[in-house]
Amino acid sequence: MDTVKNIIEVFWNFLKKLSAFIHIELFTIGETHVTLSTMLYIFVAIFILIYLSGKVKKIVTRNIINKYNTNPGTVQSIATISRYLVLTFGVVIILQSAGIDLSALSLMAGALGVGIGFGLQNVTNNFISGLIILFEQPIKVGDRVRVGDIEGDVVRISIRATQVITNDNITLIIPNAEFISSTVINWSHNDTMVALRFPVGVSYKENPEQVKEIILNVLEHLEGILPEPAPEVLFDEYGESSLNFIARIWTTKYMNRPGRLKSMFYYSLFKSFKTAGIEIPYPQRDIHIKSGNVSKHL
Repeated sequence: MDTVKNIIEVFWNFLKKLSAFIHIELFTIGETHVTLSTMLYIFVAIFILIYLSGKVKKIVTRNIINKYNTNPGTVQSIATISRYLVLTFGVVIILQSAGIDLSALSLMAGALGVGIGFGLQNVTNNFISGLIILFEQPIKVGDRVRVGDIEGDVVRISIRATQVITNDNITLIIPNAEFISSTVINWSHNDTMVALRFPVGVSYKENPEQVKEIILNVLEHLEGILPEPAPEVLFDEYGESSLNFIARIWTTKYMNRPGRLKSMFYYSLFKSFKTAGIEIPYPQRDIHIKSGNVSKHL
């Protein structure tokens, strides 16, 4: 019995010391005394909040997709905004339940903001740009975009940056401010149907009507081209060495891979031109050589 009593007494003393330790005052915010137990409570509660906010995002995404025929990019934007709202209100509730004086905390935040604002200008700029993107939706998840020399599909939009994956399966993390301050080409903002133009040049000796017929025949048998609007061949100009045409088509399948469709078109067109004897010209130049008063024309 004495042994058991000693063990209980040691355990009880340990608990009292542990309680005294976790209630040590670390600092004061306004009239609130922040202890180690307060910090542990806040950290654990915020960790649970982050986990639950992720679940909320998944639930919102699943319910909206199941009930409404909504664009996936719009759904992702709504779900992301919902998660950030849950995080914002959740943090406020956690701090209040921990007894933190939020009025004093706001004053501290304002003072710190003045001090570190200059060092975090880019972060703040990207944060505000991320909110603008989520609310205004100039781009959405799934859109095909081009920013500067970068072109790819938007796979994720967060508060700080947007992830774009290229046709080479390379993920690029682009600061959100780039999408607000730069010119952005969004191939699928209103519709996934896009028009593509492929230039074609033939020799001056060829019949334009025959060239047009051959190009249209190639386009009709090309995979991934929409019948409506119908493909068309435009006589573009009289070039320096060739008659120049433009083959214009509409597609949805190759919106993300226009280079592949262009390659397929040129492979088929080259074969058809060769069968029909259509000449594809090369640049020609007239050279004049002057020596004294003598001029020769080559």
